[in-house]
Amino acid sequence: AMAAQMTDAHRRFLQVLMSKGITEVSEARKLHHHCCETEKVPYAQGELDDFISTINRHLQPLFMQVRKGVSEEDGGAHYALVNLAETEVTKMTSDYTEIELEFFRKTMDLIILSENGFASSTDILNLADKLKTKKMKKKEAAQVLKVFVEDKWLSEKNGEYTLHTRCIIEMEQYILSNYQDVAMKCNICHSLAVQSQVCESCGIGMHLPCVRKYFKAQAEPRCPQCNELWSCNIP
Repeated sequence: AMAAQMTDAHRRFLQVLMSKGITEVSEARKLHHHCCETEKVPYAQGELDDFISTINRHLQPLFMQVRKGVSEEDGGAHYALVNLAETEVTKMTSDYTEIELEFFRKTMDLIILSENGFASSTDILNLADKLKTKKMKKKEAAQVLKVFVEDKWLSEKNGEYTLHTRCIIEMEQYILSNYQDVAMKCNICHSLAVQSQVCESCGIGMHLPCVRKYFKAQAEPRCPQCNELWSCNIP
């Protein structure tokens, strides 16, 4: 079949995704329908993936891609717009100052090097006066942290911070290559696992939603890799 052409419905969909950065699959389905209706383009239910691959063909020369990824919180699928040209955190350089970027990188270090994929606001704000670019006041740092959450690079739960789903989809390659010793892929879904449980015997990791799903069917929870009893509490 001939490659489908970009229509105004595709363009509208892309515009909305650009402004949001990320959207849940259920929202994307509604948006697909809405864009086709608004632009009077034939709408085919259940063909969101085809619709998106048309957009992706169009984005190829621009080194952009709409990519599917999974939320570490609940395992829900999301679409995010990813910049392929810059695998580095430089992706964010147009939006943030040099000092804010350094603060973000150091926050990412804390989160990825942590046991459970979270860093406390206290630990993050303590980074403020250790920055090389220039020192940051705690009050400034708290403000910047808020912006990182609003811009969907970090998400916050009870004063603990982790990487937002958008950040994980966007920076998976960067994180896997820059944190080779610690960054791991989930043994079940094979995408980057930041919030995860780790087998005490063999060291493989699994996302919490994947842990939940995987062990649901089993009488006793055993590691899919080494078959030892799973040592963590199943969520």
